[in-house]
Amino acid sequence: MIRTNSVSFTFNEFDKPDDLNSDDRELVFAARDAALNAYAPYSRFMVGAAVRLESGVIVKGANVENAAFPSGICAERSALSNSVSNHHDDKPVAIAIAAITEDGLTDEPVPPCGNCRQVISEEELRNGRQIRIILSGKKKIQVIESCSHLLPLQFTKNNLNVKLH
Repeated sequence: MIRTNSVSFTFNEFDKPDDLNSDDRELVFAARDAALNAYAPYSRFMVGAAVRLESGVIVKGANVENAAFPSGICAERSALSNSVSNHHDDKPVAIAIAAITEDGLTDEPVPPCGNCRQVISEEELRNGRQIRIILSGKKKIQVIESCSHLLPLQFTKNNLNVKLH
């Protein structure tokens, strides 16, 4: 027997930061600011991420490259690691991502890579709540309500048959 399934999702798109609510606008500007702190001498692709926690605290991260390329870290994972390490009981509710090249802020929003999608997905599962993803570019801003939309067939602890405490 063959079954055909499909996956689709909707998201909101905005023309400029002023169209966002004040919390999302603040998070977008924090992500853009974080991108300025990136260390990207090889790719010159500077990415910043800003995570809003339940308390309202914003935690930033930037990509850090390394000559041994797999040793670097993406901005999203940097920010989420920072939030887990320094604000363990304060759960993420949203993450904004922005990228800057030699020409400035990218025209189009840049989505998280596969590794970062997996990490965001794990955070959603671990905390039992969705994390809104705000992708910021010069021409538009996209708001996605959950990583499950970007990673619909997620690899989780259930695939490992592991129970977490």
